[in-house]
Amino acid sequence: MATSELPRRRDLDYFDDDHSHQRDHLTHEHGSPGHSHVHSEESLRRIVNRLSRIEGHIRGIKTMVQESRSCPDVLVQIAAVRGALDRVARIILDEHLTQCIARAAEEGDIEAEIEELKTALDRFLL
Repeated sequence: MATSELPRRRDLDYFDDDHSHQRDHLTHEHGSPGHSHVHSEESLRRIVNRLSRIEGHIRGIKTMVQESRSCPDVLVQIAAVRGALDRVARIILDEHLTQCIARAAEEGDIEAEIEELKTALDRFLL
């Protein structure tokens, strides 16, 4: 696979800035028993689509390594994947703050939610 065939860093930034959420929501259980987070189908679809594209990009990098492609070319592609992962993390964090933390505050469970977020951020930022 030629370097030109792999998406460039800017090509991985396909998230539309439409933060609107559909009325139909999906629920998934979170780390705490009985604690659920609700996210729109559209939001989950966008995140999963981004992760699928990143997955494909990583397969392209693997092919580059197997073909003994230029180290600088491989590093540039790795940097693009890192940037794309950072953008996904930012989307997830943004939604968590605007939806999950806000909901926990309304329900009076903000302290536990903030502690859980701190623990996750400690691991994420290492």
